[in-house]
Amino acid sequence: MNISRIQNKTPRLSRRHFLYLAGIGSLSLATGCATHPVTGQRQFMLMSESQEIELDKENSPHQISADYGVVQDKNLQDYVSGVGRDMASRSHRPDMPYSFNTLNATYINAYAFPGGTIGVSRGILLELQDEAELASLIGHELGHVNARHTAQRMTRGMLAQVVFTGAAAAAGPQWENVVAGLGGIGTGALLASYSRNQEREADELGLEYMARADYNPEGFVGLMEMLKDMSGEDRGSLEMLFSTHPMSSERYQTAVNRVRTDYQKNSKPLYRERYMDNTARLRQIKQAVQDMQEGDDLMRAKKPGEAGEKYSSALQAAPEDYVANLKMSKYLLSRDNNSQARKYASEAREIYPEEPQAMHILGMAWLRQEKFEQSLAEFSRYQERLPGNPNTLFFQGYSYEGMGRRNQAAEKYYAFLQQVNQGDKAQHAYNRLKEWGYI
Repeated sequence: MNISRIQNKTPRLSRRHFLYLAGIGSLSLATGCATHPVTGQRQFMLMSESQEIELDKENSPHQISADYGVVQDKNLQDYVSGVGRDMASRSHRPDMPYSFNTLNATYINAYAFPGGTIGVSRGILLELQDEAELASLIGHELGHVNARHTAQRMTRGMLAQVVFTGAAAAAGPQWENVVAGLGGIGTGALLASYSRNQEREADELGLEYMARADYNPEGFVGLMEMLKDMSGEDRGSLEMLFSTHPMSSERYQTAVNRVRTDYQKNSKPLYRERYMDNTARLRQIKQAVQDMQEGDDLMRAKKPGEAGEKYSSALQAAPEDYVANLKMSKYLLSRDNNSQARKYASEAREIYPEEPQAMHILGMAWLRQEKFEQSLAEFSRYQERLPGNPNTLFFQGYSYEGMGRRNQAAEKYYAFLQQVNQGDKAQHAYNRLKEWGYI
């Protein structure tokens, strides 16, 4: 390694930093006023449509992986995607590059990235009763995209700086030290809570889109009733849902009144039987999903012994489930049972070789056992499958350091520090570069 090259190189602003800062800074002069795609009115907007799409493209893959990837049940994925595509074609922005992803995540939620990437968790699919409710849920998320709610938040200065978050912030119990920066690059801000006005607007648009698609609007009432009932429950699996989508009795009543006023005597179908047919395989493992939800709640409550029993029960019910194996692996890592954690992470990787999270967790298990060549191999596979996570650079550097390959470690640490300059990992990387004489 050329030491002077590191000492003299000017830090390069990454494309991710550029998009964030440009969206709220100098590029505002070029963006300025835009026509609201729903109302047709002019509004001040600091983010262009192309920036929305680029921001989505860079960040959504990391969140989807943090949510354990798209389900391997092709029929279910095609079904949900088909409902989504039909709804999107009737929206105010039909030409956005939409994608509809049925997520392996067991928590109860759905979300939308600004460029049209929409995620629906297995957890919430198990709570819905018919296709009209599914269409209402997807329609609501389409409403956020069509009304450009993320761009509005950015314009108001809510995303004034880049925040690198761990997947644990959006995907379950307090496993930051285990997950260690998996996914979620800035997505905590992108998926931050919508305002009540934005939620009402998304409700209004969701209802409009599902009605255009010839669903019975009573499905929207069913979705609102489900959310209202859940809002009073103390369940950790609901935490993300209501932190990003605030629910209130006023919001519920507004939606119900809208249906009752403008859609009376509607005889269009709810498609309950079709929904049940397409979710049949998922409902076969409902108990396993609920066990995982309860296990996550127990981890949050700092009752790891009971949590382990729930994860074990989930595995007994669904031994080939990718998430059940990975949750057990993470649980075992939290208990310092690294060899068994490695076993379950390896099993998860065999079950779903295309999804990279298992590679990261397996890398952590090897790292805990100071098997640095093996950990480097897993982190490198993860990096190849899902580039763009700076934390992977750190763990590659840490593995190189453990192998005594100082030059390679310094290169990775330096690359990491170009993107992250605070926190324990940044401090470790800086201290090593200073200690080794590179800075």
